Amino acid sequence: MSKSRFVISAILLLSVSAFTGCSKKSSETQFREPTAVVDPATAGSIAGTVKFEGTPPEFRPIDMSAEAVCVQENPKPITPPVVVLGKHGVLANVVVYVKSGLGSYRYDTPKDSAVLDQKDCMYFPRVLAMMTSQPFEVKNTDPTTHNVHPIPRHNRSWNRSIAAGEQPYVTTFTHQELAIPVVCNIHPWMRAYLFVFAHPHFYVTDDTGTFELKSLPPGTYTIEAWHERFGTQDVNVSIGPKESKSISFTFKSTEPH
Repeated sequence: MSKSRFVISAILLLSVSAFTGCSKKSSETQFREPTAVVDPATAGSIAGTVKFEGTPPEFRPIDMSAEAVCVQENPKPITPPVVVLGKHGVLANVVVYVKSGLGSYRYDTPKDSAVLDQKDCMYFPRVLAMMTSQPFEVKNTDPTTHNVHPIPRHNRSWNRSIAAGEQPYVTTFTHQELAIPVVCNIHPWMRAYLFVFAHPHFYVTDDTGTFELKSLPPGTYTIEAWHERFGTQDVNVSIGPKESKSISFTFKSTEPH
């Protein structure tokens, strides 16, 4: 081999080695787990209320006549719990969460299960939020068989029947994903929504309409509120060390007056 060819080959070999090394280093950096933790000495909070204005939509009672057990479990007509209001016009089943601004922090996975029950031929709760890798437990407390069918876009899809008296089914979701529909292929009126977060800064309102996002590091955040009927709203808010701030969301009716 000539001296010039030897020099060129050496340069190419060094270039490939450098590229491979950089790629490996870049890959390791990209997939490295976050190590920072929120300092409780400086953490603050954001709290508030979700309200509703206007005339709530009306829904027809659910027809459960195809399933005698469901009729027996619901002697009074049941309407779909899409819009659930509390006193003074507050709105339940709204997911309030940090949409952006958190940065990269490490969070412990909760050991307690997030539980979805099948009771009176309905899903309870209607809206459920959890963290990635947190145990997700599906119960059936009805005297009939149900079918649980989440329809995710980014997580593993599954479809499972749970008979009356059967042990709860426990699984996990590995990727963050919002508003995963859950249906029952046996009882088509049954519906729920699952939210899977990579952090613990989320809250689902009950009939008090209130929420609180705790243990937030100082920073500027976009807080989003989601409702299955009325969509989403965003609010930008900044908090300093140990600071607590109040915000509110108001969803308005789209129904004709």
